[in-house]
Amino acid sequence: MEKKWNVLLLGLMIAILILIGLFADRFVVYLTSRVMILSIFALGYNILLGGTGLLSFGHGAFYAAGAYGLGLFSLHVTPHPLAGILVGVLFACLLAMAIGFFCVRHTEIYFAMLTLAFGMMVFSLIWNLRDITGGDDGLVGIMKAPIALGIFSIPINTPQYFFFLVLFCLVLSVVLIHRIRHSPFGLVLSGIRENDRRVEFAGVSLKNYRLGAFVISGTFAGLAGTLGALLESNTDAFSAHWSHSAEPVLVSLIGGIQTFAGPIVGSAIFIVLREIIERFTQNWMLWFAIILLFIIMGFRGGVVGGILKLRK
Repeated sequence: MEKKWNVLLLGLMIAILILIGLFADRFVVYLTSRVMILSIFALGYNILLGGTGLLSFGHGAFYAAGAYGLGLFSLHVTPHPLAGILVGVLFACLLAMAIGFFCVRHTEIYFAMLTLAFGMMVFSLIWNLRDITGGDDGLVGIMKAPIALGIFSIPINTPQYFFFLVLFCLVLSVVLIHRIRHSPFGLVLSGIRENDRRVEFAGVSLKNYRLGAFVISGTFAGLAGTLGALLESNTDAFSAHWSHSAEPVLVSLIGGIQTFAGPIVGSAIFIVLREIIERFTQNWMLWFAIILLFIIMGFRGGVVGGILKLRK
């Protein structure tokens, strides 16, 4: 029954997004694209936080790795977007593997602090390697070249066409992450979150499973980074900053860490709420923090978790 409801909700979400892509104005299409990109970032991140119970403050580094991987490939090799996305995702995956190798040896606050330290190292490297990364100016002029598919091409420089590229990546991410969360691998991750000692006594290598979750999570962050760079046609060093790494944490808390749809709902609330508040006051961060505080404290288990409890 629950599986049937999940399929129906996914179908309804896709239908609504298709209607937005076809009929909404340019700004709504842009804003919804941002929501979908943050959703990919947060869904991948929640494999680590909600699935394994590990809190990372360095995932902005993998987002930046994807963005800069695509940007450098686009500017210096070829502007083909699909090739650039693959390069960016691979770059993020390799970086997550290298950083995760050191971080997963620790847990709890030590893990969080290590990820924060590595994330700020990446930020500093991007900031200082001006000849390669553009420093504080970032990479500007990343092209949305048409996607050539044999006899026809898709002009993703048009907002609507790019919107459907992001939608395709979101649906693909939802399907893959759902399969991962409900696979034997995902069940072991849940066991590690609940009682890592018992899982270790069963003969499971905690480090290997945590590293696997870390790399998968970082790879999806890289995918979000490539799409974010294409959306804005640029990227900068602050995409690797710890403040950007905090976004998927907030989004997961708002939507619900222990729910699958929580990061998507949290992303929509986060982006739309911030956009509305910024229009009315310069002190948007203060009011934004107050409203988020009420949401997080008022909905134990997040918005989706609170709704599920009310339904029960």
